[in-house]
Amino acid sequence: MTNTAKPISLPALQAGDKAEFARLVDTHSTAIYRLGLRMLGDKQDAEDILQNTFMKAFQHIAKFEGRSSISTWLYRIAANEALMLVRKRKPETLLSDARSEEDDEDFTPLQVVDWSCLPEDELMTTEARLHMEQAIQRLPETLRIVFLLRDIEGLSIQDTCQALNLSETAVKTRLLRARLRLRERLSQYYGERIRERNADDAQSGPL
Repeated sequence: MTNTAKPISLPALQAGDKAEFARLVDTHSTAIYRLGLRMLGDKQDAEDILQNTFMKAFQHIAKFEGRSSISTWLYRIAANEALMLVRKRKPETLLSDARSEEDDEDFTPLQVVDWSCLPEDELMTTEARLHMEQAIQRLPETLRIVFLLRDIEGLSIQDTCQALNLSETAVKTRLLRARLRLRERLSQYYGERIRERNADDAQSGPL
C-alpha cells in the first residue's frame, strides 16, 4: 500500500500549530530515541535527548530557515544533545577535535575475515546483533556519531555533514575509520564462528 501520509508542514509548525508539532514528534521520535540510545547506551539518557531535542525544536522552529530538511535539523539538535552529555563525562571529547583523525591516521584492521561462507541465520542471530551493538558502542564518539547517522539512520553524506557541521572530507574519513574498526571487531567474532564450524565439520568427517 502506498504511504499517503501528509508531509510535515513547516509553515504550520512556524505558525505554532500544536497538532502539526505533535505529528512531527510522532514521525521522528523513534529515530531520535534510537540515536540517543546508541550514542549513550542508557535508556534514561536517550529519553533526555529525545525530550531536549523536541523542546529545543519547538523553541527554535520559527528561526529554522529550511536550508536542510526538518529531519536533518532534528538530527543535528539530537547529535548536539548527545555529544553534550558525552562531554560532561569526557570533557576532552570534541566533535571538531582533529586528534580523532590523527589518532587513526595509520589504522588498518589487524584481522579481516571473509564471513560470507556463514549461512544467513548465523549472521543474524541475537548474539551476533548484540556483538554488533557492542562494537558500535566501543567506537570513539567522534566516529560513532558519523557511523550512526550515515550507516544506521541512512542519512546521505551531505545530510550527515549538515547535521554535524563537518566537511565532506571529515565525514568520509571518520566513516571509513568507523567501518574499519567495526570490521576488525566483527572479524574477530565471526572468525571464531568459522573456526567452530570447521572444527565441527572435521569431527563429523565424510559421510
